Amino acid sequence: MANPPDLVTAAAKATDPDRYVTALYAPAERRAALMALYAFDGEIAGIRGRIREALPGEIRLQWWRDTLDAGRSGIATGHPVADGLNAAIGAYGLPMAALQNYLDARIFDLYDDPMPLRTDLEGYCGETQGTILQLAALVLDAGSAPRFADLAGRAACAQGIAGMLRALPLQRARGQCFVPRDILAAAGTSPETFLEGDGGQGALRAVEAMTALARDHLSAFETGAADLPPSLRPAFLPLALTRLQLDRITKPADILSGGRDPAAWRRQWTLFRHASKGWGASGRKAR
Repeated sequence: MANPPDLVTAAAKATDPDRYVTALYAPAERRAALMALYAFDGEIAGIRGRIREALPGEIRLQWWRDTLDAGRSGIATGHPVADGLNAAIGAYGLPMAALQNYLDARIFDLYDDPMPLRTDLEGYCGETQGTILQLAALVLDAGSAPRFADLAGRAACAQGIAGMLRALPLQRARGQCFVPRDILAAAGTSPETFLEGDGGQGALRAVEAMTALARDHLSAFETGAADLPPSLRPAFLPLALTRLQLDRITKPADILSGGRDPAAWRRQWTLFRHASKGWGASGRKAR
């Protein structure tokens, strides 16, 4: 039988294979904590796909809130990911408030309410992707991580919006609209029209605007990432794949119909080059 750390690693690999690979570039003694963070994120992000109504999802999020609170007293839950996350919180002094805010932000996933404004979208990315990224940075190098909090915010927006573009066909099929109302309005459409049929020309313009927003945040991240110390690189490595994904977008229609991911060998080679060289001049050439 696999021991709990193996189960946590398997969960991280199953829910996000690419981020699982990034954790392998971290020092061996810190990988278990990273795997627990990534498996936790995968578990929570996948709730919407396992429910038909919001209430069971709300109950599941509440279970996680209670479980994290119970973890302060060292009570084992028997849930490998929860116990692994609580162990990481204790070992690295991870802030409980950040995880609770993360769970609060994930309530949005359970419903079909449109994203109100671009600033709300960026805030959502910060509370979800940004939280996991910053906690991973704390695990890797707690002394350096706070200096790069703003950079992590940019990274979270780039990664989060690119992830939404990747999941757009699935979200539209569910009736979800993560594209903010103000971006839709500027594109000459609405949440209701965006979700109907192929979405029309307004949907194409909205996808172009979302792609441009993701690229803007990614470029800002890459400018500052040249100063990242090697100790923090594993936490930010997924951004190398964000660049790879965004550079492949040539037509908005491809996003709406569901584009293909880059080949696995190219993704792994890109991660290796950035893990080795970072985001300096050589790192940027690795796009």
